[in-house]
Parts: sequence; structure tokens; C-alpha cells
Amino acid sequence: MSPLRAACQRALTAALLAGLIGCATPPASAPQDNFWSGRLALNIAAEPPQAMSAAFELRGDARAGELALMSPLGQTVAVARWSATGAELQQGQHRAPYASMDDLTEQLTGAALPLPALFQWLRGHPAQAPGWSVDLGGHADGRIMAQRQSPPPRAELRIRLQP
Repeated sequence: MSPLRAACQRALTAALLAGLIGCATPPASAPQDNFWSGRLALNIAAEPPQAMSAAFELRGDARAGELALMSPLGQTVAVARWSATGAELQQGQHRAPYASMDDLTEQLTGAALPLPALFQWLRGHPAQAPGWSVDLGGHADGRIMAQRQSPPPRAELRIRLQP
């Protein structure tokens, strides 16, 4: 895999997971207009292992939305957008279309991410998703941790929502 493709794949994976798990306003209250922000970290037990972290902003819901990933200096690194008609990953001037968010996340992480469950997790609801477990014990403090056991590769997503 080329270094550019690997970097794109890592950015997309983080964007998708962030978008799925989201950014948020204080967890104690409902998000304003379906908007969340914060930081996320994603570890994928692939060969070789992948680890990434980014600030993020998430807008929308499981049907249509946008996830932006930012560098530590606040520069937008990647934006994932999805709707009923498909999904797209934008990195700078490069845009990659996908048939769906499932396709986009599967391409980046090896398995489709549970977008509907992720939005529920952001709201503090323990929704079920095949192969995934979630720990919402820190949700009141703005922390969410989710793990994918199957299908491989295993993945761990940690989210810290901004108040």
C-alpha cells in the first residue's frame, strides 16, 4: 500500500469513526441541532497496527451528515459526508465517492461501522450493534469508549466530547 493511500485510509477511518461516534456538546443535555465536537482516538489491531487521533466536528444523524477531522492546530484534514444517495471522503482537493457510509467505513476499517448505534451512544443510549460493545460509564463526563470484536480487525474507539 502506498504511503499516500495509507495516510488517506487512516484519515478516513478516523473521520468515519468520529463521525459515527461523533462530537458533542455537553452530554447532560441534548445536542444542539445534531452537532457534536471533541477529540477521538482510534486503534485498529490490523497488520500493521493503526492508531490515530484527531479533533472532530460531527453534524447530522445516521441518515445524512458530515464529519470533519482536524489537526492539533485546527486545520481540517478530512471531511466525510453521507446521505441516502451515497458517501464521500474529501481530503484537500481529492474526493473519493462511495455507495454508502457502510462501504466507506468498511474500506477504511475492514468492517462497516454501526452509524445508527453511534449516534445513540453520543446521546448516552446503550444501543446494540453486532460485534460492538460500548462503555457509556463516562458519558456524563463526555467520554465514550466502544470496541469492535468482530469481524476482524478488532478496533477501539475513544471519544472525548467538548462541553
